[in-house]
Amino acid sequence: MWPFSGTMLAPTETGTDPIAMSNENKLKAVDYKDADAPARFVESLRTTGFGVLVNHPLPQVMVDSIYTNWQAFFDNEEKNNYQFDTIRYDGFFPAQQAEAAKGRKVRDIKEYYHFYPWGQCPAALRDELLDYYTVAGNLASELLGWVEAQSPADVKSLYSEPLPSMMHGSEQSLLRVLHYPPLQGDEVPDAIRASAHEDINLLTVLPAANEPGLQVKQRDGTWLDVPCDFGNLIVNIGDMLQEVSGGYFPSTTHRVINPDGAKQNRSRISLPLFLHPRPEVVLSERYTAGSYLQERLAELREAEE
Repeated sequence: MWPFSGTMLAPTETGTDPIAMSNENKLKAVDYKDADAPARFVESLRTTGFGVLVNHPLPQVMVDSIYTNWQAFFDNEEKNNYQFDTIRYDGFFPAQQAEAAKGRKVRDIKEYYHFYPWGQCPAALRDELLDYYTVAGNLASELLGWVEAQSPADVKSLYSEPLPSMMHGSEQSLLRVLHYPPLQGDEVPDAIRASAHEDINLLTVLPAANEPGLQVKQRDGTWLDVPCDFGNLIVNIGDMLQEVSGGYFPSTTHRVINPDGAKQNRSRISLPLFLHPRPEVVLSERYTAGSYLQERLAELREAEE
């Protein structure tokens, strides 16, 4: 259940093109506790593909602990005892098997761990990660409710069921623990930490990483730094939400660039939760969530061959 797409779908007639971001209004953080937070958050998603929340329910102390504990995991060769299952795709993915965006042959400079509650995980790390998975999943479902409530009537009519209920009983949502190692100077030419791509799922919920580098592509083709202040929660739209909304909510191209100077010697840890519906959920006349995911996975495998 990969999050990585690299395939940008064009908005349909139901939606309109996303509004270009002005220099004066770039991904401003929204206070989760404000009365108008749902409207402002969804407007940010609608116009930029991203929303940034502060004062949200995810405990920062939990995020900080996960970053510390998983840095130790990636620094230890015992990580190779948890190699990913080739059928279920849970477990550790070494750098030599990192994904490449569609259309690129060069793999990203990263290694990562795929966590599902039903999957493999080091015993010492499972409870903390499961607690986070639950808290983040509950918040993500709430944010889907915000999206639904703020959707225009003609867009809402496209939803085969309420957006939050698409998650009920789903075992597909993926928590990925990402490690971008320090650069060694011998990287493949043109390789970067995460090449430009879109996510496959409905929403991606991402606490700010411990190092900067995340960027979103603007309509004019330039790249905008996503705020990385520790404590920020970053949320972006995936291809499935674009599909289910008829293009009204655009899936946004983003990447993680390589650091320069002294920062090249630093690791970067990131913790995205990719929200996936149950496979039988109808996204559109063309796709269920299951058929959509399988099509994207097939495209990714072709890109890696």
